[in-house]
Amino acid sequence: MSLIKAAAIQFNVKQGDVDANLAYVREALYRVAGEGVDLVVLPEMWSSGFAYKNLNELALRTAGIVDELLLLSRELKLVIVGSMPEPNGDKVFNTIYVADNGVLAGIYRKIHLFSLLGEDRAFSGGDSWLLADTSIGKVGVIICYDLRFPELSRRLAIEGAQVICVPAQWPKPRQEHWRTLLRARAIENQLFVVACNACGTIGKLDFFGMSMIIDPKGELLAEAGESGGEIIAELDMQAMIDWRTQIPCFNDRKPELY
Repeated sequence: MSLIKAAAIQFNVKQGDVDANLAYVREALYRVAGEGVDLVVLPEMWSSGFAYKNLNELALRTAGIVDELLLLSRELKLVIVGSMPEPNGDKVFNTIYVADNGVLAGIYRKIHLFSLLGEDRAFSGGDSWLLADTSIGKVGVIICYDLRFPELSRRLAIEGAQVICVPAQWPKPRQEHWRTLLRARAIENQLFVVACNACGTIGKLDFFGMSMIIDPKGELLAEAGESGGEIIAELDMQAMIDWRTQIPCFNDRKPELY
């Protein structure tokens, strides 16, 4: 596909309230599908939030939610990317499920756990990256804190990613880190970035939203404010190819020297 329409669905994730979060996302998916969207990115841990006290119990709901997402993705002809808790013994994984027109195109378990907020105590870390071969092209995925580790995004780009999707719960006051790192990942890898952050107060943290869709030159195609809602933008794949031809960074790499 030469032109892809992408959306980020930014909202205030209700911590521990799976039914409320699912109801919001369900309605939002119908809204963006009505706008002709092909790719949708949801926030990190969108179904439950980081409800540590009953996270294992909430994770048991995830399989059923994935089934519903698959049905919705088929009905609405969408690729849907977002992370939820996946059961794993006495811990859970923070897992992205890529639903593609009724098919599970892949899963990614968050590799880099944010120890500052104790993620490593409640979650198991993933051990592999994901480049999903979807109906709209090659989609790479990372989760929130992964953004601070450029090696992961570069690996996805080298493997052929055209878009990197970033579900997140990135809190105040690190707005400028969020903005700068997202643009850097797009610029250095010459690809599109679709990043969806949570907004509002969740537990003890405040989230600033600012979901973004960024082109391979680092230019903002769409940006949200601090309240809930959807942003939508077109991703021009031919323009990405032309830009990579104009400035052939990948051809000029010297990986044997670093």
